[in-house]
Amino acid sequence: MVVIRKSIDRGHVDHGWLNARHSFSFGNYQDPDWMGFGTLRVINEDVISPRMGFGEHGHRDMEIITYPISGAIRHRDSLGNEQDIVHGMIQRMSAGSGIRHSEFNPLNEETHLLQIWIEPREKSVNPSHESKQFPILEETGRLHLLASESGEDGSLKIEQDARMHAGVFNPGDSLRLDSNQSRKLWVQLVQGTVKLSHAGIDNENNSLRAGDAIGISDSETVELAFIEPSEVLVFELS
Repeated sequence: MVVIRKSIDRGHVDHGWLNARHSFSFGNYQDPDWMGFGTLRVINEDVISPRMGFGEHGHRDMEIITYPISGAIRHRDSLGNEQDIVHGMIQRMSAGSGIRHSEFNPLNEETHLLQIWIEPREKSVNPSHESKQFPILEETGRLHLLASESGEDGSLKIEQDARMHAGVFNPGDSLRLDSNQSRKLWVQLVQGTVKLSHAGIDNENNSLRAGDAIGISDSETVELAFIEPSEVLVFELS
């Protein structure tokens, strides 16, 4: 089974300082058809005005991943961590039994990012924070493993049987994605244009543009052909 989630159909809120689009139900945007995909619960695409951000607030029992696209986001939390996260880095925060944090754009230009929530395997684990730079921008044409349950290959460790990949691809590159009976795939196009090859996708829906996504399950295979410089996230979910 393949489902397509077009950017234009996502939830949208504009608070002036924050312009956000929600792939799944979040806050005041609620759609019973889009409550998540497997254990992937939230993908919010946020554009944050200069010198603005989210004041201190709390979270529990969620794996929260921040993926900057442009600009920077300054993270502070109740564990004593403070760091600016930029494109090419990701940040993982396991909220567990409870953590408080703030996120602020320290620049005189907009910050553009994705915030991703994955439901944890266990509740009330000790909260923790981790961030890392990955060679996504330098080593193009392939996926890089950013997060996994075991922390394999230098990825950030998350409290769920899930894997998050990212890659930058050039025109003419391609990527074959196979699901199986025990795994689902969610593909989020961050930037660029991609053509899809799959028997169940007609010509009107066979391209993805920035903000579009597809979900793949039940042993389906989809081929992505990159038409222009593109950046993509791929989630493997139980």
